[in-house]
Amino acid sequence: MTLPPRLETAIPGPRSRALGARLAAVECPAFEERRRGRSVAAGVDASGIVLSRGHGSNLWDADENRFVDLAAGFGAAILGHGPSPAHDAAKAQADRLVQGLGDLYSTETKLELLERLAALLPSKGARAMLCQAGADAVTAALKTAVLATGRPGVIAFEGSYHGMGYAPLAASGLSEGFRAPFAAQLSPHVRFVSFPKCAAEEADALARVDAAFAKGDVGCVLIEPILGRGGVHVASSDFLGEVARRARAAEALFIADEIWTGLGRSGAMVKSVAAGVVPDILCVGKALGAGFPISACIATDEAMRGWARGGEVLHTSTHAGAPLGCAAALATLDAIATRGLAERASDLGAKLAARLREEVGEHAEVRGEGLLVGVDLRTAARGIAATRQLLCAGYIATAGGTRGEVVVLTPPLVIDEGALLDVAPRIGQIARSQ
Repeated sequence: MTLPPRLETAIPGPRSRALGARLAAVECPAFEERRRGRSVAAGVDASGIVLSRGHGSNLWDADENRFVDLAAGFGAAILGHGPSPAHDAAKAQADRLVQGLGDLYSTETKLELLERLAALLPSKGARAMLCQAGADAVTAALKTAVLATGRPGVIAFEGSYHGMGYAPLAASGLSEGFRAPFAAQLSPHVRFVSFPKCAAEEADALARVDAAFAKGDVGCVLIEPILGRGGVHVASSDFLGEVARRARAAEALFIADEIWTGLGRSGAMVKSVAAGVVPDILCVGKALGAGFPISACIATDEAMRGWARGGEVLHTSTHAGAPLGCAAALATLDAIATRGLAERASDLGAKLAARLREEVGEHAEVRGEGLLVGVDLRTAARGIAATRQLLCAGYIATAGGTRGEVVVLTPPLVIDEGALLDVAPRIGQIARSQ
């Protein structure tokens, strides 16, 4: 049962402020600078709270303020916080074996998970490699593409976000500021094209894709079926299909980054497959471990053959495929299937979007699919201020879009319907009052 918000102090409370000061003294200063920047941009105090515990779709901070969690750890905690099948499986695995020897000596849990993941891609002989985070999986996908095609070029999209590791960072179009300080060390072979935000923009975007392919050095297209952090813009099935067709005509690979959209979040196990497109390479993460750090790069047998070459050509790490994460992931996949969480996300997300549209009227635009929903308030000041107002009312959400103009809602897929829909009038009031 999801409990309603209950605030014991002002936000942030005294203990969160004290802990926040200690954090600022020892943490990389980038994060405190971001908080200061957002405070200036929105004209509000953006000081953070410090979380202490969670249960289901509720979180408590260090001052015992209770919140309804509409972020779920950036979409990762799909089964909520506290006891869950994933937590139970990890606890049981901890009593048997915590760490294996990666690619040297595998474990039973790793084998079982690889078989389950390969089955997500409807392609005979599909294979997978396990990674630790979404950016790691995207890196594996980009490596797979260049090994398979021999071409370094990447077509990526403006507004996209694929992670902060150097390979995915080079292909992340969300913010030039993310890439600029490291430009000299990033791949120069990425070409950004516009992500169509409506049907009228698709022809221009496809023309830019064609122009990028015309250079002859492109080995892959990397796309999010729904721009997540980029503002919850949904690519149409027709557009995804046309991009995939062009990739195959150019003998390039189509990579679907479903770190956020996959495994039920968008209302489907694999959003691109539900849209009628079978990717050559599929990246999943976030939800895979239901809070435990694990991700995967899944590809067709043909794409994966590029790795079958002599010598030490590997993509691995100490904790990739570790038993704890694999056990959690297997339990998560079981829970998604047995509880019908993808279908529930589709139904509940449609109800939430409809209620939000009623509440915000012409003051905002509501977008998304499943339980990946964005409320576009059109300016950074309004978006950031709205997430702060929600926090002060007991709801945790994040700000997305290229400027922070979008309130992004990605609650646990198990959240109570009433608790979720209760936020709609609050968001409507915020949108109308700004």
